[in-house]
Amino acid sequence: MRAGRADEGPIATRVFRRFQAVIRRESGISLSDAKKALLVGRLGRRLRDLGIDSFEEYLERVEADAGERVLMLDAIATNETHFFREPAQFTFLKEKVFPRWLEDAAAGHRPRRLRIWSAGCSTGEEPYSLAMLLASFFPRDWDLEIRASDLSTKALARACAAVWPLERAREIPPALLKTYMLRGTGPEEGRMKAGPELRALVTFERLNFADETWASGGPFDAILCRNVLIYFDAEGKRRAVSRLLDHLAEGGFFFVGHAESLNGITDRVRPVMPCVYSAGARA
Repeated sequence: MRAGRADEGPIATRVFRRFQAVIRRESGISLSDAKKALLVGRLGRRLRDLGIDSFEEYLERVEADAGERVLMLDAIATNETHFFREPAQFTFLKEKVFPRWLEDAAAGHRPRRLRIWSAGCSTGEEPYSLAMLLASFFPRDWDLEIRASDLSTKALARACAAVWPLERAREIPPALLKTYMLRGTGPEEGRMKAGPELRALVTFERLNFADETWASGGPFDAILCRNVLIYFDAEGKRRAVSRLLDHLAEGGFFFVGHAESLNGITDRVRPVMPCVYSAGARA
């Protein structure tokens, strides 16, 4: 691989600046100057696979090839996640939100139907955590659906397969694990898979927050967009949140990650607990 100037490492600053612009335009992700080494590390394998000698040559390929732009975004995406991540939020759903939805339905104030969106679902642990909670809490005559979306096609392929290493089982409450997860045998030894009841609740799709139009859906009773906004600049956050809230039902809940906040981003929702917001009048 051809190197840049000796004081710049394998990628020249001017080329890195162009990558920053392309990535922001194509995904909304704001790649800071501190992420230069990360870009080099994550795209280096792609250059080797293509037999390309320099990052500048690869950039020309990216700018000319829409398919390669998707693969570039796959390579730079961060897909860290686990089951029941940020457990206080799941406790809030189970103890505060779900009982209210049941009561409202019994009183005729809402249909026996729920739509939840996992926006930034990564490899599927978040939407399947939601599916386990919903399936265990709501009667079978409720119409339940979880929409799960992500930028990365590679992460979505793993999410759709719904298979994880067995060591991830320790992240799941034992009762839910026993009821909803299948333990692999034979060639699948050491792995687990979401059972058919869970897989029937979740649909996956690729969604890029930078696209001009999004697939129609909702309104959603809850939207989880956790540990996604941290990759956007202030304007990108405002734009993404505004468009996401357009899909949130009145009285619905919006969840962000523990390092994220909607302060200064929008006044369309109000906080009800750390990192959880409501679009309704009552908490």
